[in-house]
Amino acid sequence: MSLTANVPTASGSRYLQQLCKHWSHKFEVEFDAQQGVIAFPMGQIRLNAGAEALAVTIEPQDGTDVERFKQVVADHLDRFAFREAPLTFDWK
Repeated sequence: MSLTANVPTASGSRYLQQLCKHWSHKFEVEFDAQQGVIAFPMGQIRLNAGAEALAVTIEPQDGTDVERFKQVVADHLDRFAFREAPLTFDWK
């Protein structure tokens, strides 16, 4: 199962890189300016930056509190996006 939110922002690349750098001290992370993958304990996080939005996909592991997982990701991105926070997450 995976859930994706398309988060409206023109700064998706910046937020993607900030989040990946932030978590690279604790978890396995691969990223460039357009996409990133974070091996988070609750499951993988995939990020794709577009011109108008940041696509955030979570792939929760079995038994993961999905609502908590979504909140952790949203809270961290909101911290980096403090100028335009809170960001809108339309999880599907």
